[in-house]
Amino acid sequence: MAADPALEPYYLALDGPEGERFSATFSTTGPWFADAQHVGPPSALLVRALERCDPREGTQLSRITVEVLGPVPAGEVTVRAAVERPGRAVELLAAEMTVGGRAVLRARAWRLATGDTAAVALGETAPLAPPAQAMPRDGRPDGWLPGFIDTLEWRWLHGWLGDPGRGAVWARQRVALVADEDPSPLQRLAVVADSGNGAAAPLDIREWLFVNTELTMHLHRMPVGEWMGVDAQTVVGPTGLGTVSGLLFDERGHTGRSAQGLLVRPR
Repeated sequence: MAADPALEPYYLALDGPEGERFSATFSTTGPWFADAQHVGPPSALLVRALERCDPREGTQLSRITVEVLGPVPAGEVTVRAAVERPGRAVELLAAEMTVGGRAVLRARAWRLATGDTAAVALGETAPLAPPAQAMPRDGRPDGWLPGFIDTLEWRWLHGWLGDPGRGAVWARQRVALVADEDPSPLQRLAVVADSGNGAAAPLDIREWLFVNTELTMHLHRMPVGEWMGVDAQTVVGPTGLGTVSGLLFDERGHTGRSAQGLLVRPR
């Protein structure tokens, strides 16, 4: 899909001797605070670093966890990745995003050797109805700030941003992750997976904060294509904590699961 010329890519690449430096544009800013990034784009940028970290044929990323160490400011960021625990069949990778020398996100991912289990594959959830059968709906509810939300083409099967309860939605990026690059399907999936707590918004954003402290994706199959779907459900507990559980999809079907922990506070 061609990028919308009225919107900026999430990141502009900068020259630098250490790691990879990027400028995070207004397109990354989330619905909570005008000067902070939604965690979807920076999570995808960490996934990009993990995909490029000493890649080997015959392996796949099977689990990715992004820990949110604090607000992620818009502006210049640096990303680094390394193999933390090498192995022939099982490897642990690590990536980090820093701002001004301070770590704001850390990620770890298991990279596993692949094999042929097609004959015994089982347990996938039924596919979501395709994007063509979902309801296109742009715009933002009251209290949701512009930026990131406007960079996705949303098609809703259940709920909407700001509607309490379960949310099931397809989304497709209108912008590149990094300028002049085509995002990988896994990068696209990370952007949408972190929108689970927005798709299944439990409370009125004008009165409550429900921000995620992490994002975990477990994948049994690599995603393909541009459209990514999440079917999410939120639980808010009695002591200011919550959880979001999501099923992840591409147009071929079920590709994995996501989870987010929430800090819930009145504004």
